[in-house]
Amino acid sequence: MTAFAAFLGEKVERYIELRRSLGYAFNKQAGTLRAFVRYVERSQLHAPAARTMALGFVLSFGGATNSRAVRHGVLRRFYEYRPSTPPRPRTWSAEPSPDPERFPPRILTEAELASLIDACSFISPGIPLRGRTMATLIGLLASTGLRSVKVVRLDRGDVDLTNGVVLVRKTKFRKDRLVPVHQTTQAALRRYARERDAVFPRPKDEAFFLSSRGRRLSAAGLQSNFVKARKLAGQPLRPHDLRHRFAVTKLRLWHQQRADVQALLPLLATYLGHASYSDTAYHLTFSPSRLNAPSSTEAPHERTPPSGAAAGVVLPAPVDQATQRDLRDVGQLSRRLAHADPLCRCPFAEEASGVGP
Repeated sequence: MTAFAAFLGEKVERYIELRRSLGYAFNKQAGTLRAFVRYVERSQLHAPAARTMALGFVLSFGGATNSRAVRHGVLRRFYEYRPSTPPRPRTWSAEPSPDPERFPPRILTEAELASLIDACSFISPGIPLRGRTMATLIGLLASTGLRSVKVVRLDRGDVDLTNGVVLVRKTKFRKDRLVPVHQTTQAALRRYARERDAVFPRPKDEAFFLSSRGRRLSAAGLQSNFVKARKLAGQPLRPHDLRHRFAVTKLRLWHQQRADVQALLPLLATYLGHASYSDTAYHLTFSPSRLNAPSSTEAPHERTPPSGAAAGVVLPAPVDQATQRDLRDVGQLSRRLAHADPLCRCPFAEEASGVGP
């Protein structure tokens, strides 16, 4: 290892140790920084760490612009910290780093979602469990709004098939939370568990969703199979779009029911696992035409768009004391949303309805 790479590696490890001592997990960021040190060593770079060196590292990766922007941000924050004795001249340009690319969410209709789930059976016709795994997983994402990374991390003990409750461990804020599911989703999960156990009676892994090899379905495996399914269905979308769909469809349903949307937003935020329900506003990006789409129980001329619809987002109103008291009982709020609302029904509810315990 060159002297400069060794020096840089030492600073990186100190920075990682500092961030973790402050309570941050810092796993992905640590991987990016260590990869940068390897890049410096591999490229035999000897100059002080500068913007051009960092850009060379970032551009050495393929993938989306958003991924490159995230790596760039990790390096920029490291350089801003970079302790040196004696002080060195600033080598990082003051120019702002590119903003991460925000992809507009793709809000699927019921027919499009059904088509996506049907396409799962054609992902790998010779391995039926692979298609069943993806169909059930997509149904769970669509009916709960969970993050896909949390779903693949579910263990068997985290899914209570008797009471219809999913335990999500170490959420975005390192807390566990309970997510009640609709009875149709519960039935679909039971059916998948039976088919999975029939194929792998002696599982190699405690994961709830298994790959074709009997081990935990990885995030990369989910993404790969999801891409195959959405191409077969002819739909350009990402797994995270199902989370957007859950939030936007919920808002639309409340609007059609003439419910007090502002008062109900804390309920939606709680179910989605947001620490502050203002974070939910990010998921409420939609086309006003979708919001005002006719429903079977409301004539078009009877609809009144809520404030903020024209801008494509509904922002939460201040939380009153009554709402704050309600938010203390997360389980009660979540259960009300999961069991009292047709939105949380499993997308293939008719298929799952006949499945017993």
